Amino acid sequence: MGNSVLTEHLISSKHSGTREQTAGDTQLKKAFSKFINIITFVDLPIRKKFLLFSFGVLFWFIVMFAISIAANIHVNTKTAKIVNQLVPLDRTTQKITRKLQSLSIDAAEIVNISNLHVLDQKLDISTARIGDIQSFLVSLLAGGQVSDISRDDSRLIESFHVSGAKEMTGAGAFAKELRIMMTHSETILSEITGIKIDLLQNNIHGSSQLASKINEFKALIASSISLSTDFSVRLSKSYRVNSEKIEKATNITFYTFIGVLLLATSLLVIFTISISDSIVIPVKSIIGQIRSLGAGQIDMSKRIVIRSKDEIGLLSNEFNTLTKEIHDIVTFKKVIEEDHTIEDVYARLGKTFMEKCGLNEFTIYEVSGSQNKMRPVYPIILNDRDTTCSEEILSNCELCKVKKTGHTISSFTYNEICKDFKPGLDKLHLCLPMVIGGKTGGVVQFLFDDAESFDSNDKRLFKAEQYIKESLSVIEAKRLTNTLRESALKDPLTGLYNRRFLQEYTETLVAGVLRREKNVGLIMCDLDYFKQVNDTHGHNAGDSVLKETSNMILKCVRSSDLVIRFGGEEFLVLMLDINEGDTIKTAEKIRESFEGAKFKIPDGTIKKTISLGVSEFPHDTESFWQSIKFADVALYKAKDSGRNKAVRFNEEMWAGEEF
Repeated sequence: MGNSVLTEHLISSKHSGTREQTAGDTQLKKAFSKFINIITFVDLPIRKKFLLFSFGVLFWFIVMFAISIAANIHVNTKTAKIVNQLVPLDRTTQKITRKLQSLSIDAAEIVNISNLHVLDQKLDISTARIGDIQSFLVSLLAGGQVSDISRDDSRLIESFHVSGAKEMTGAGAFAKELRIMMTHSETILSEITGIKIDLLQNNIHGSSQLASKINEFKALIASSISLSTDFSVRLSKSYRVNSEKIEKATNITFYTFIGVLLLATSLLVIFTISISDSIVIPVKSIIGQIRSLGAGQIDMSKRIVIRSKDEIGLLSNEFNTLTKEIHDIVTFKKVIEEDHTIEDVYARLGKTFMEKCGLNEFTIYEVSGSQNKMRPVYPIILNDRDTTCSEEILSNCELCKVKKTGHTISSFTYNEICKDFKPGLDKLHLCLPMVIGGKTGGVVQFLFDDAESFDSNDKRLFKAEQYIKESLSVIEAKRLTNTLRESALKDPLTGLYNRRFLQEYTETLVAGVLRREKNVGLIMCDLDYFKQVNDTHGHNAGDSVLKETSNMILKCVRSSDLVIRFGGEEFLVLMLDINEGDTIKTAEKIRESFEGAKFKIPDGTIKKTISLGVSEFPHDTESFWQSIKFADVALYKAKDSGRNKAVRFNEEMWAGEEF
């Protein structure tokens, strides 16, 4: 038992963990969806959405422009340092090195000079070279123009500007140290000159003192060259460091551009997809639903998914509401078509006013034109004195303004507009006519406490009117059914309506159909080879087959449709308020039901087929009786072409010049 409890606890804990994980995943998805909606402006109005998108594009342009400017400034600074400072300094240092190398050569040549005039020229050249170096060092320190002159032929080699090396680490020390060395070199050179002149004047060819000074001078020049070379190496390193910084800045700028571009492109793609989901997809869905509605197909499973809170989202929500209302009305009509009695229809209509329209105080009156009376049918009022209308109006319906005029009567438009509305009720009323067969067949009276509880554009009344209009054809059919029942206009054998009914109520049927701008489908049915049943099995068997035939036809049509025994083995089906093309489908349904059926007769069972002719009024002709004739013509066409067929009438079948 303990193990069982432990097992149940582990399973419960596992399921609890799974539920918590699922809830966490759901919250994460919602958070991500909310984040996407924020960055793509999905829930903002369309105008503001695209305005912010424009600002977003401008922002990314500014970001890329700022990156470009920053990178350009950085690169230009480093490039300027190289071009305007390091390169001129390096060139100056190289010229100093060449001048020093020339001084070293001069020292070697002085030893071999044997002419005082040549010696003076060489000493002047060397002294000028030391002066050039001193001048270069001054320009290197403070900045200025560097003019390189060839001292051998006094030719200007080149001239360029140096910005100075004061900011460079070690440049000042290099220049100061080299200036000291050049000053010392100039002193040694003077001493060498004095010794050399004495030797030449005394005609002495060699001297240890001169050799010593020459070596000292060369050593000093060599140290100066080494110092200059070291400084040139430092300049090269600085050049390389700045070049690497330029390259690094260029790479960073490039990858930053790529990153910004990818980010901007990703946001653009997300925004585009989001806009497509929130605008294009709902609009396409709405268009598809409108086409379905136009074709008479209402599928509530195809609700528009609301993907945003902008105008498109509001449109989708309103369209879903409209579709639901249409679906409710269509469903309502289908339901009342299947109700057994007209009282059931009135009761369902009354409940719909309360549940769907939010109207709680009302009375539905039925008008009987033949008896000149009207009576409350919903809610059921046991005592006529409890009605809001005078008792006289119930016994004489001509006193009712709505019945007389056929239009809406409202005390909101004019106080005490109806004298037969009982005074002292402290209620306002609005009465709507129920026009059936071109006449006022009923009145719906709505009551309100005061004017504030009613609006001329009240959606509740609009919906109530729609439900009333949809119920009229059903009420008309059921009232006609009741009238037939009361008048016994039925065939005694089959219990179907007879031909006399058709003759008496054709005008009412036609008026109602034309007013509603609908079609009546006509199916003329005839059993194939029915005479053989009577001849072979007797008339009792024939009567049994006719009864089963009428029952089978009734099962194949709607309760609001009328089935008439037109004569003998011929039956006529009247389908009220159908769409074009629906009649032939029903005819084919009837034919298929006969094809697989077996008819019971006293001595067993037999199989029979049926031929059918189809026409539609007023689609085929404006004459109702001619539509019946057209259905009959189509029936004979089905017979002639082999029987067991449903044939739709067309103009080629009609050869008669007049009806």
